[in-house]
Amino acid sequence: MATISTADFKNGMCIMYNNKMCTIIEFQHVKPGKGGAFVRMKLRDVRNGRVYSDTVNSGVKFETVRLEQKTMTYLYNDGADFYFMDPNTYEQFSLPTDNVGETAKWLKENDPVTLEYADGDLIGCEPQMFVELEVTETEPGFKGDTVQGTTKPATLETGAEVKVPTFVNVGDILQIDTRDGRFVKRV
Repeated sequence: MATISTADFKNGMCIMYNNKMCTIIEFQHVKPGKGGAFVRMKLRDVRNGRVYSDTVNSGVKFETVRLEQKTMTYLYNDGADFYFMDPNTYEQFSLPTDNVGETAKWLKENDPVTLEYADGDLIGCEPQMFVELEVTETEPGFKGDTVQGTTKPATLETGAEVKVPTFVNVGDILQIDTRDGRFVKRV
């Protein structure tokens, strides 16, 4: 494995930290008036999703972990595992529910997803940036209710809850931004 210094850090980079594969969420180089420079970093364990904060001296070296991404098709989940298929080879893979985490609320059968591999091990998945999901439950909208900026809660077909404008009704297909769970438009 290659090693990098704290000077080479980039957000999203994967490193070995305390014998755990972690991605760098954010970091900050600090040069105080007295003493040596140091780096404050926030890391996410790729296996269990835990977030760690730590401070290390500037220039400390870490081993890097090679990350790969492959686009797959989400098939189904059986409660314990989520199943995916490679659209080229038709090979199927399973990923434990714990590794899928919050991503599960954006997964709809037969949608493409990006599976993430760290040194060849399947570690997680990312949904598409925008997904189209049907509203299964929400309060009814009222004709002429055009007040700008007002929202109401809506439950989508995957079980995700999002805030939507008051004109959205049950059965509407919505485009949702999966990065922040924000309503984009009615399709």
